[in-house]
Formats: sequence, C-alpha cells, structure tokens
Amino acid sequence: MTAPVTTAPVSPAPLIEIEDLSIGFTSRSGATLPILRNIDLTINEGETVGLVGESGSGKSTLALAMMGYLKGGLRVLNGATSFRDRNTFELSTQELEQIRGGELALIPQNAGQSLTPTLRIGAQIGEALKLHSRIEEADCPARVIELLSQVRLPDPEQLVERYPHELSGGQQQRVAIAMALAGEPDALLLDEPTTGLDVTTQAHVLELLRDLAANTGTAMVYVSHDLGAIARVSDRIVVMYAGEIVLEGNSRQVLRTPVHPYARGLLASIPKLADARLPVAMDGRPPSPGGTGAGCAFADRCALAEARCRAEQPLLQKAQGGQTVRCHLQEEVAHLAMPASATAERTSIPDRTPSVLDLDDVAISYARPGLLDQILGRQSNATPTVDNISIAIRKGETIGLIGESGSGKSTILKAIAGLLPTKNGKITFGSNEALHSNVDKRSNDQLRRIQLIFQNPDDSLNPRHTIAEILAQPLRLYFGLTGDDLRARSEELLERVRLGAHYLERLPSQLSGGEKQRVAVARAFAADPELVLCDEVTSALDVSVQAAVLELLKQLQEDQGTTYLFVSHDLAVVRALADRVAVLYQGRLCEIGPAERVYALPSHPYTEVLLGAVLEPDPDTAPVLTAEDVVELSPVANGCSFQRRCPRRLGAICDSTTPPLQSDDKGHAIRCHIPREELLALQSQDHAQGDATSPRLTQPGL
Repeated sequence: MTAPVTTAPVSPAPLIEIEDLSIGFTSRSGATLPILRNIDLTINEGETVGLVGESGSGKSTLALAMMGYLKGGLRVLNGATSFRDRNTFELSTQELEQIRGGELALIPQNAGQSLTPTLRIGAQIGEALKLHSRIEEADCPARVIELLSQVRLPDPEQLVERYPHELSGGQQQRVAIAMALAGEPDALLLDEPTTGLDVTTQAHVLELLRDLAANTGTAMVYVSHDLGAIARVSDRIVVMYAGEIVLEGNSRQVLRTPVHPYARGLLASIPKLADARLPVAMDGRPPSPGGTGAGCAFADRCALAEARCRAEQPLLQKAQGGQTVRCHLQEEVAHLAMPASATAERTSIPDRTPSVLDLDDVAISYARPGLLDQILGRQSNATPTVDNISIAIRKGETIGLIGESGSGKSTILKAIAGLLPTKNGKITFGSNEALHSNVDKRSNDQLRRIQLIFQNPDDSLNPRHTIAEILAQPLRLYFGLTGDDLRARSEELLERVRLGAHYLERLPSQLSGGEKQRVAVARAFAADPELVLCDEVTSALDVSVQAAVLELLKQLQEDQGTTYLFVSHDLAVVRALADRVAVLYQGRLCEIGPAERVYALPSHPYTEVLLGAVLEPDPDTAPVLTAEDVVELSPVANGCSFQRRCPRRLGAICDSTTPPLQSDDKGHAIRCHIPREELLALQSQDHAQGDATSPRLTQPGL
C-alpha cells in the first residue's frame, strides 16, 4: 500500500519587506540625524502587525516608508523597503501611483487633511472606486452606499451629498476608511485610524477590519497608541522607541508578559475602566533625534539601567518564549511583576461647594431660520441638536461628558465657549455672570477664565507661528509678560506637558500629532484659567504622555482649584479623571451621577451599550456588540431619544413620551420609562447569564 503523500503547510508569502532601513534628515549645523535606525521587518500576506510606541518613535515614518513616501526633509540613509519584491524608493512616480490606493492603501491619522473640501463625499469615494477598482461605473453609487454603511455612517444616502466640513471629525475618519477600502487593497496601512471614533463605532470598525483580513487575506500594518485597538486586530506587535525596534512578538506575549521595560511602562500608563485612579506615567521623555548616545536609548528612563546599558547598545535577540527584544537585562525583566497601575485615589467634592458654571435647560440648534423666519423674528422649528440640558458644575470638580459622535458633547462645549448660540436656556458663570452667546461680546476677564482645548490641534495652532509665538500670545495678552520672563514662563509650560525648550523654535508642521496636542494644552493653561473645556484633549496622545497630561490636569486642579468639563470617547480616561459623569445621546441627557456609580451600576440601557464596547489591552477580551445596532444621524422629535436602538424598549410609550428623570439620594439620575429598580434587576440577571447587554468591568491580568 502506498503511503499517503503529505505536504508541509505553506508559509504566507512576504508582502512587505524592510531591510536595514534608516531614515533621517540633515540639521542646520550639517549633522545627519536619524529618525529610523536599522529597521528589519517583514509583513506577510494576511497578517496584521501592530506598531506601538510614543509620539516621535518613528511609527508613522516607518508606515509611510512602506509606501515609498517620506515627509519633507527626510531621506533614506541606508537600507530598503519593498512591496512584492519591488523597491518602493526606486519606483517612478507613475509606478507608485499604480500601486498606491489600489494594491497598497493608507488610512491617515487626520482625515480632514486627506479629504477634498470642495467635493461631496459621494464623489470622493466614487473617484476612488473608478481609479482603484474594477467595478462598473453604473454600479459605483450603490457601492458607495455599501462602503459608508460598512463603516457605520448613518443615513448614507444623505451623507453622499454632504461636504467634508459638514461632518464631525469621527465621521470624516470613517469616510477616509471607506475610501481606503474602495480599492480592495492587498495591504492596508492604518495610521491611528480610529483615534477620532467613539467606542461603539471604533469597536465595529475594528470588527470590520478583522473580517476583512480573515476573508480577503488583506495584510495590515496598524499604527496606534491605543493598545486596546492593537490587541483587538493584531497578530503580531512591534514596539518602537527612539526610531528602533525594541520588542517584537505575538500580541498575547507582548501585552501579557513583555520582556522590555519600555513595553511594561506603556501598559502601566493605560487607564483602567474598573479603576477610578490615575494611571502611572513613565519618568522622562524620549531622546531627540541624534541624542541617543552610545548605549541603550531607553537607559535614562529605565529604573533597572546599569553602567553597561549606558555604554553599550543592546542588540535585538531572541528571548525566552519567542519574543525578540533589545535589552541587556531581558532575563531580569521577564521575572519582574508588572508595575503598580495607579496613584492615590481622588478626594470627593462636597455637595455644598458653590458651582462655577450652571447650564439651565439649554437647547442648541444648528438649523438656521429661513428668510421669512428672519423677517418675522422667528426661530427654526427644527428639532434642536441639543435639548433640555441642565447641569451644575461645582468649583474644582471634573465633569465627564460621554457618548458617541453626534451626541452633542462638543456642541455643548462650543456653546459655553461662546462659539455657538443657544436656542433656549441660560448659561451662567461664577457669581451669576450671564455668559453672552457670542464670544466677541465677552469681557477680557471672562475670556481668560474660560479656556477651550480643541480635539484637533491643527484647527487651533497657527501653522505660520513658532511654538514660542503661539505660547506668547496669551502670556502677553493676559499678563503682559515680555523678554526673559516670557521665555522662562514658556519653557516652564512646555516642561509641564513633557516637551523641552528646544520645541519653542519649531513650527506646528514639524511636530507629531501628539506633540501638537501638548502645545495646545500648554497654551490653554498659559491663561491661568478657572474653567477648562477639554474636547478630546488626550485622543491624539500616546498612553505614556496621556498619563502625564492627566496627572498634570489633576495637579493643576489641586493647586489652583481648576474646574474641568471633560469630553472624551475614551471611557477609561473619563473614569480616571471625572468626579461625575453625564451620558449624552443625540443631544439628550440619559444619565448623570458620581463616576463610581455610573460605571459600576450603569442604569440606562445606552450606558450599558457604551461600556460594553470598550476595548481592553488583551487579545482574549472581545467587546460586547449588537450586530443590528446602527447609529442615527439626527434626534427623534418625540419620545425617548434612544428608542430606535434600545435593547429594553417597552413599546409605544417610548415613541411618544419623553421619559421622566429618576433620581436617588446619591445624585445619580437616569431618564427612562423603566423604573430604576427594574433596570438594575434586569442588568443583574443579564450579567449572571452572560447576556450581550452586560458591561464588562473586570480587568484582564497583564
């Protein structure tokens, strides 16, 4: 009898290969300064590789190099990068255009800079289909709608007629993802693709990417500082520091038992959903280009460093368990316990503390009156974007506003800042000072005392001004500082947000996304404000800098009694910083109360949905999602705002009647027709049965 023929499993073919690649620039003094140093990396077909590390570590530079693209001033010092055995830096412009967008696609970090402002959304995606797919022109409109639906954009038939400026930042990001998927690429490079997305949309988009890789064999390189997102999509994780690869391994190894102290520091910097305390920031900051010295680049920040670490550069080598690590002390690191994950707990704000800001039945609408309404002095009858918002914010308190994109969080901040008029209601500040809805009509003192930090620093930093000029404006305007005093105060502000004095002479275009956001934070605090409106201030920051900024915000609050209204899609960040949390859906308040109660006992069904979608830095922990859960473009005119998505919907009463506000003696209130006691009983029952509506408030062991 003939023995059966056996064949060895076929290994995936290399799609992208990087060999000994170094990229750098020439300084004003003529010195060559490396951004990437001797990178060796292979991306196989159907594989997803996560690139992690702090801002400035070279992640985005490496990803762009895979496309044969270098930012202005950079050049290849040595080595090569190839796509399907073709050196991308030796291809002509025409050859690169044939690859980019089709075989090799990029989803950029800032979607607003990648969309054409004068073209409608449908036309832009249609153009991508015509250039990079084989679809017939007659089928393009239907495919555009399908792509927008895949990335969970509401009412795609309406959105195709809108321009980019008519979409939120998160919606623009989803359009950019849809455009990249239009060409059905063989390899997809994702540079912080979900930074601007809310938790539910991010979780659904990541599931889409996972399905794409599994069903089509698309390779992905995922650049992110969000280790929860990295854990969800990555087969392999590459940790970068100061332009070098310092750790590489499968996602389970790197996230659970990392053998490099830098990776351990990153994990300790992550806020925990189940922990109300601030995460621990790593000491120090990464070296500037060319400042790594002869030894280990991480030595100055490493608690384990010894003389050898500062004198001799470690080589990449295999460690026990299969990880590849650049560390002299990897065996000692492997046997250490994970560092403590939190600092001291917060002190509560007494209930009798006077309020610094009061929102009384505030309504805001983007709809503008027609010509006849303007003549007659009437307001538009359109359903308000934000309605019936009443919140009193106490001095020294942090209120977290959470909810999906389009829930009205940023709209409320803009109204408080005087950038949007209110339709109804009243906003008072301090000792019953009425805040004018037009910022131009506010006093100079009110302008100083209320500061707004925008989500996207590119919208607020003048690209033609140096960082010194940007920081000088509030210091001159509000305090009259000049000369040496101005310089010293500017340097102090940069140090507090973990940037050095050498950044003062740089332009915003010379900074990474995280560095620009830190400058925006420094400028806001230059005014010595009483109330800071924080609109996604940490969304562009890597986890270690995020932890440092959260510590800074808390320290300033303790030292100066600063009050924060904090908007974020990262529910763990809000958990770490907020005293109270307000949950918004379609501009309506669903739940408000002490942070520990809202997170531990989320009474409203919408809060359950949000908490269930949070991503953990653990590849074995999946978000809780509902397949039929679809976001909405506009609020309903009557009834409960969450009626069309609610997993606990009662029936006609939810459609027709606004739910009552149910409050307890702990200051915890929900707006729902179901009695609070019944909701808590239902949640306990679902949790015991492992139902999909139960929030996950336990942390994986790292």
